[in-house]
Amino acid sequence: MPAPALHVIVLAAGQGTRLKSQRPKVLHEIGGRPLLDHVLGVARELGARCIHVVHGHGADAVRAWYDGGTPDKAVKWTLQSEQKGTAHAVMQALPDVPEAAQVLVLYGDVPLVRAATLEPLAQVKGLAVLTTVLAAPQGYGRILRDEDGAVTGIVEEHEATATERGIREVNTGIVAAPARLLKRWLARVKNDNSKKEYYLTDVVALAVKDGVVVTTRVAPSAEVMGVNDRAQLAQAERELQRRQAEELMRQGLTLRDPTRFDLRGLVRCGKDVTVDVGVVIEGEVHLGDEVYVGPYSVLRNVKLGAGTRVESHCVLDGAIVGKQCRIGPYARIRPDTHLADEVHVGNFVEVKKSRLGEGSKANHLAYLGDADVGRKVNIGAGTITCNYDGAHKHKTVIGDDVFVGSDTQLVAPVRIGAGATIGAGSTITKDAPPGALTVCRAKEQRSYPGWKRPQKRR
Repeated sequence: MPAPALHVIVLAAGQGTRLKSQRPKVLHEIGGRPLLDHVLGVARELGARCIHVVHGHGADAVRAWYDGGTPDKAVKWTLQSEQKGTAHAVMQALPDVPEAAQVLVLYGDVPLVRAATLEPLAQVKGLAVLTTVLAAPQGYGRILRDEDGAVTGIVEEHEATATERGIREVNTGIVAAPARLLKRWLARVKNDNSKKEYYLTDVVALAVKDGVVVTTRVAPSAEVMGVNDRAQLAQAERELQRRQAEELMRQGLTLRDPTRFDLRGLVRCGKDVTVDVGVVIEGEVHLGDEVYVGPYSVLRNVKLGAGTRVESHCVLDGAIVGKQCRIGPYARIRPDTHLADEVHVGNFVEVKKSRLGEGSKANHLAYLGDADVGRKVNIGAGTITCNYDGAHKHKTVIGDDVFVGSDTQLVAPVRIGAGATIGAGSTITKDAPPGALTVCRAKEQRSYPGWKRPQKRR
């Protein structure tokens, strides 16, 4: 008999007042992704037939975020207009869940739980509760057991006795049960408590009363930490980064210090890749064999060919870089840049929407924007392409084997022919012919004796 279809209900209606933010709690980020996105990813990994997201506070912002991404037909949205507790939230989604389905309840502010931890819960025929053990369990509901160790209920801390508060096994809030049973129990949950809320935890006592076995699974506390304030948000970030760093090192990546590494996207690495301290990787990044990324560099949506070396304090964004290139230190490579093999982009050089041919060099203090640079071109220090006239961008084309002297301005649109040499200090406003020396300077140097600098009026 096939297993029942899994329906995941994600509770994401909380306001998150302790975050002191205008942004909905579930849209705060770790690893460059909203908390809710991590939870949706786990639900997909579990193979959920349908993911029901119960949203409330900041509903428009949450939907706008989701609608701005890739649509997923498996995700359905349920609005909880009034927040009356976790059981009330689950009840908002249950009408769309078939009786024969298996239900797993997750939380939009618990982003680190793993699919491997949740998978056994989804297979339990009765009621399954995910618990954890804390050295300091203050603030959590305690798991109550009888003398034989069977679960008898869950008591919230503010309603627990002194003895019950000494229990270290606590409720994570994550439960699983057949939909038909969950619907029956939730219909009997009452709000006769100090907060006048409908607690999902009350279904445990109801299951016991009905003679249904309550199965528990203990999760590592780091997986089930909730995010309620900025400090917990930072803790979740560091736990995620630790987890990602360990996985990458197992795959063969060398991290000089895994505690000083941030991955906010996806990275694919070849063999013998080394990443130094303080590096931030965002979006989708590909690092070829034997790539080195220096300290405190940022890589965002880039591809680096084998043997390329990025020195310290560089920012690479939206670029494709060939093999055996040398970049930095303190270089900025902006979107739509393509560097061929063995290109050198040195310190304090910025390249934007440009192509540099094989073996070309811009070793220091240069700006290349909207440029098409040929092979084996030398760009001297202080050279810039003047690509913007205040209204439109224009292109500079530089042929193969060109030598551009220091402190040169190439005023686009302009073409420099193959093999040309541009004298230092030139301002080039017309096309330069191939194979020739082109110089544009003042004809003589003058000095003005007795000239005085302007003075500020007192």
